[in-house]
This record gives sequence, structure tokens and C-alpha cells, in this order.
Amino acid sequence: PYIARPSPAEPVTPQEGSTTGLTTILTLLKRATKIDFAQYKPTTVKRRIFRRMALHHLESLESYSQYLQANPKEVQALHQEILIGVTSFFRDGEVFTALEQMVFPALLRSQRLAQGNPDSPLRVWVAGCSTGEEAYSIAICLLEYLGRHSVSPPIQIFATDVSERAIEVARFGWYTPSQVSDVSPERLQRFFVPTDGGYQINKVVRELCIFACQNLITDPPFSRLDLISCRNVLIYFGAALQSKVLPMFHYGLKPDGFLLLGSSETAGVFGHLFSLVDSRYKLYAKQLSSRPLNFDFDPTTYTPSAPSPRPEPPRDRPSEIDLYALADQTVLNRYGPAGVLVNDRLEILQFRGPTGAYLEPAPGRASLNLLTMAKEGLRLDLRTAFYQAKQADQAVQQRSLLIEAGDRPCPVQIEVLPLRPQPADKAYYLVLFSDVVPDGPAAAVVPAADLESQYRQENLALQQDLDTTRSHLQSIIQEQEATNQDLRAANEEILSSNEELQSTNEELQTAKEEIQATNEELSTINDELYRRNTETARISDDFQNLLSSIHIPILMLEDDLRIRRFTPTAASLFNLIPGDVGRPLGDINHRLAIADLEARILAVISTLEQTSQEVQDQAGRWYDLRIRPYRTLDNRIDGAVVVLVDIDSLKHSADQLRQARDYADAIVQTVREALVVLTHDLRVVTANQQFYQTFQVSPSDTEGRSIFGLGNGQWNIPQLRSLLHDLLPQNLQVNDFEVVHNFETIGSQTMLLNARKMTQANGDDLVLLAIETVRDRTINDE
Repeated sequence: PYIARPSPAEPVTPQEGSTTGLTTILTLLKRATKIDFAQYKPTTVKRRIFRRMALHHLESLESYSQYLQANPKEVQALHQEILIGVTSFFRDGEVFTALEQMVFPALLRSQRLAQGNPDSPLRVWVAGCSTGEEAYSIAICLLEYLGRHSVSPPIQIFATDVSERAIEVARFGWYTPSQVSDVSPERLQRFFVPTDGGYQINKVVRELCIFACQNLITDPPFSRLDLISCRNVLIYFGAALQSKVLPMFHYGLKPDGFLLLGSSETAGVFGHLFSLVDSRYKLYAKQLSSRPLNFDFDPTTYTPSAPSPRPEPPRDRPSEIDLYALADQTVLNRYGPAGVLVNDRLEILQFRGPTGAYLEPAPGRASLNLLTMAKEGLRLDLRTAFYQAKQADQAVQQRSLLIEAGDRPCPVQIEVLPLRPQPADKAYYLVLFSDVVPDGPAAAVVPAADLESQYRQENLALQQDLDTTRSHLQSIIQEQEATNQDLRAANEEILSSNEELQSTNEELQTAKEEIQATNEELSTINDELYRRNTETARISDDFQNLLSSIHIPILMLEDDLRIRRFTPTAASLFNLIPGDVGRPLGDINHRLAIADLEARILAVISTLEQTSQEVQDQAGRWYDLRIRPYRTLDNRIDGAVVVLVDIDSLKHSADQLRQARDYADAIVQTVREALVVLTHDLRVVTANQQFYQTFQVSPSDTEGRSIFGLGNGQWNIPQLRSLLHDLLPQNLQVNDFEVVHNFETIGSQTMLLNARKMTQANGDDLVLLAIETVRDRTINDE
């Protein structure tokens, strides 16, 4: 249950009654291109139209004409489609050999050059030059020939074509390697210049050729020409156009000029204008004609239009009109000759009058073909007369034809009349039959003695039969040549299609290679992207695991303070959920006891200076709030990072340490003896108030200094040094070590020293030194 769509490659057959559509198409073409394709061979034009219709899936000429009206570019495409530009360098190479052997020597031997006029140029016209290969080929051959004969007359080669696009290509003279594949390496090196991946005709050859856009039908021809080359152009023209072009060529040639046609083209009915030099290569020489040439250079006046409607007869006299028509029909039936109306394929469309004496149904399958129904004796002459009328587009008459009528032959005359109804998109023919009435009484029996007269009559009859046979043969030859032309045209179209297909295949191959290269690049890019995505996913996983493993509240923000990422511990501190990513920080009710958090973050982003501050949460827990800029790999600021380090335990430990120190200081201050605390290198850490009062020193002059340097060296006592350096390291404590020393401020003092060595948790040693003067002890004892 599927309906197959017609393949675009299948030719589209126009529906019956498509005359208006074809007329509209030809009118659009003429309006857009100034070329009247109605005078081209209908089969060629229709084939190209059908091809365009197939490309657009259109099945009728009317629909295609509507498509042309809506799409002006398609009119130009159809124009290029009909102008089949099949050409190549040195196409049919034997033709150029014939030019070198038969034409070029004759041109050098011509009277113009023989009289020694070196300024008169050799003039060549290449009509229908397409993209220029034919013109350049003739120029190269002519240069080679003249070079071998050491002569150098001026050369003018006019090359024309109706296609402006083709002329532009020809003028530039650049061709691809495939287009010059038929050029020999020697010619390629001598006459071409490699450039831009192809080859360009060198300047010497290009300056010989003058390219111009010209309509061969409507524009005037060149004159005083030595050679005209018009190969494979006439095969696309109808008989009317050929009858215009060939006299124009005759007009343009010099008396000793030559005409070169395509292998399937002939001079046809204009054999009196050209003599055949070589039938194989279709080379003709101009011959003078006494007949006046019937041609002009004005554009054709073909203006297709729809058939005008037949005027309706007046309603007040219908019977009179019918009477006139009846009278005309009666006269035609009584006195008019029998005949048939046929189309260009000899198919009978209408019988007129009694035709039974000339036509009869043939045995077998029913057919209305005129040649099939014609009686014996008429078929060959009918074919000949029809072909002559079709080629010359004028009436043709055949007399003295014999057909069997009972027991005796009956002489018959046939006449073929071309009919061209308007619009003239098809040709029709009226074939009339009539019996031949003898001019006088029947001839008497020839006496036996008058044999010479009888022989003359027999010879005359035989001569007439021979002339008739020759006429038949000539008709068959011409018909065969016409068939060859059609085949040649079809072959040209096939070659054109093949070249188009080859060009399309090359473009597709190039596109395929480009797509393949692009696919390889995309595959490489995809692999790289996959690798990077895998690496990014792994980094993201590592980063996520890192954030999850860090038990520190970390909050990453965009430059507009929108939340980017956060750790699980930050989620509880800032009351965050995964859906809060992308939300502004100001929309979040965090648990920190700080009012200007957003302002601080914006200040860090603005100044790029990180800050640190101790803050508490609502539960009273202490954190070290650190804010620093968020830097990308390219050192660009893209937000901020907020880190909160839990310092609650440290804060409590510091408080406890401060309390313990305050407690120890209170104890030290209550002791009556002078008390000093030293480091392991005997520097004063602290001392009590009794020490400062007894020895009359201040804390600023004492703390942090070596005990031996106090009071300008007053404490540099040998016994004290011995105690601290020698005795104390050996004994962890010293009791009542007596030292006598004279101090500058307080005089001579006898002191009892008590020392204790203490080791702290971090491994550092401290020395606790208690100093008691003898006077103080006496007072205490009392």
C-alpha cells in the first residue's frame, strides 16, 4: 500500500492540448533572451523543456509555463539548457588535419596574397563558438601551419555565440585540466600557461581571437571572410532558419572562401551556393550564383499568441450562413480533389472526398498511417514528395504515377501542401490525389518500320524512370541526412548531459571529500571533547568529593553575589539547599552575626584585597571569616570565596590560658621574695613586683633581656653565672645558694637563690629563680 512517486529521471510526456503551454514557454523565452526558439527544431526544444520539467516534477507544459512565470531564474536556466554547449579542443581531430591540407594552402595561394598585400588579414568566423575551444583550436592550427611555411600574414578570428556566459568564459581563456585533456603536451606547453590549477590560452593566441555575443539569426554576418566554421549548430535549426543562415554564410565569404559544417550537416537545398570539397569532413567552397539571395538581417517577427476566438455569426441570419457553408461543401465534394490531412508523422487526421481509389486499409493491425494505407505504386512517391515538402516548406507535386485500377494501370498525380495554423507549433500537410487526363487522343500504333521513333520513346520513358529513381534516391539520402542530424543532435544532448553529470559527479566527489575531511575533523573534535568532558567530569567529581570532605564552611559566589558552590558545612551555616545555587546571597537568611557581609564581599571584589574577621553564629560559636577574590585560570576576577574557619575551641583555649596566666601572675605577685622567670637561654620572661622594688628596675628594662645584662651588667655575678650554667643543668633544683654582690643602686646584698627547672608541654625549658636577701629573711624570721 505505497504509491510510488515518478522518478525524476523519467521523461515527462506533455498532455494533449498543451499548445498554449508551449506557446507561453516560447514567449517567455523570447521576451527574456531575445531568441525565438519557435524556429528551432521542435524535438530538440521539447526534449530540453521536458528535462527541466522532470527536474521540477512537473507533468504538463501549462504547469511548467506557470512555474516559469513565477520563477524568472528558471527561464534563464531553460535558456542555457536549450543552448547545448558541447565542445572541446581539436574535436574530431581529422577535421583540423583537413583544414591544414585543403583550406590553409588554398588561402595562401589566393589572389589577394599572391599580389603581395601583406596587410590584408586572413579572416575566420567561428559561428556558435560556445566557450571558445573551437576558435582557439583553429587559431593554434593556423599558427602552426604558417610557422612551418615561414609566413606571417595578419590573422583575425571572429568567434560568436548567443550565450553571454559562454562568451565570458571564452574571452578569459581559462580551462580545467579535464577540458585540455585532448591537447597534446607540445601544444599545451607552447600555447597554454598553467595558472590557478588549470590552463589559460597564452596572450599571443588570445589576441588573434575576437569574441562577441551575436544572434546568428537576427544580427548581420561578418563579411570578406576566408573561412566560416559552423559545426553542429544547424542541426538544432529548423528548415526555415537553415534557409536563412546558409545564404548569409554565402554572403559573408569571399569568392574563394570555405565553409566548414558538422559531420551531420549539409548545404541541403543550397547546393547551388556551395560546392562540396570533402564529403567526409563536410567542407564546402563558395561558388558564385546567378540567383538573387533571399535573406535579411531583421529579427523574426514571430509573436506567439493564443488563437483568436472565431467571431460568432449574427443571430438574425443563421440560416443564410448555413446555406453558404452547405453550398461550399457541395462544390468541394463534387469538384474538389480527394485528399487527406496528415501531421508530421504521416498520421491521417481527416479524409477529404472519396479516397478509395488511392488508399485502402492494410491487412493486420489497424493503422491510419498514410504510407501504410497507400496503394501499391504510390508509397515511394508519397514518401519522396512528403519529405521534399517538409524540407523546403513549400508545395511539391508528383505526376505520371501509375496505380492498378482494374485490369489496367491508371495515371495519378499527387500534391503535398504544407499547412501552418496559428500558433505554428506543429506542422500539418494536405495530400491531394487526382487522376491524370491525357492531353490528346490515344496514340496510334507505331509502324514497325519506325523503330527509331519507338526507341526514342522507350529511351525517354526509361530516362523518366531513371530521373524518378534518382529523385527517390536523393530524397532518401536527404531523409537519411536529416535523420543523421537528429541523431547527431540527440548525441550532442547526450554528450552535454554526460558532461553535466561528470561535472556534477566531480562536484559531488569534491563535496564528499570535503564532508569526509570535515567528518574526520569532527570525529577528532568529538574525541577531544569526549576526553575533555571525561576529564571535566573527573575534575568535577574530584572537586565535589573535595568539597564534601572539607569540614570547613566554604561559599563560592559570582561577581553579582549569586551562589555558585558551597560545602556541606556551609549549607547548615547559611541555611542552603542544592536548589539555592544561582540565587543571590541577599535572599538567604544565614546564621552569622554580621550585618554587612555583602558589603564586605563586594569590597573585596572591588579592591582585590582579602580580609579576615572573627565572627560568631547565632549559637555563639566563633569563626574566622576570610574573604578573598575568586580568580580564574586567566587571572580574571569572577566573584569571591568566603571561608569560615572554626576557631571556637581555639578561642576557648586562649581564654583558659589567659585565665591560667592571670592565676599564676596573681600567685607570683603575692610571693614576698623577688621572683623572676627565665628562658632556657636565660632571658627574662617575667618578674614579680617584689623583684622590681627590691632591685629598683622597671619591667620595660627587664623583660626579654638576658639576666646578666640587667642594670648595666649588675647581675653579671660569677656565682650566679655558675649556678645557672653549671649547677642548674645538672640538678633540676637549687636551694639556698648564697651569693654576695654589691649593687650600684642598693649597695651590697647577701642573697639566697632558689632555682627550679621546668619543662613546658612544647619541650622548652623555663627557669624559676627566687631571690631572698638576708635582710628579708631576718625580717621574716622576726
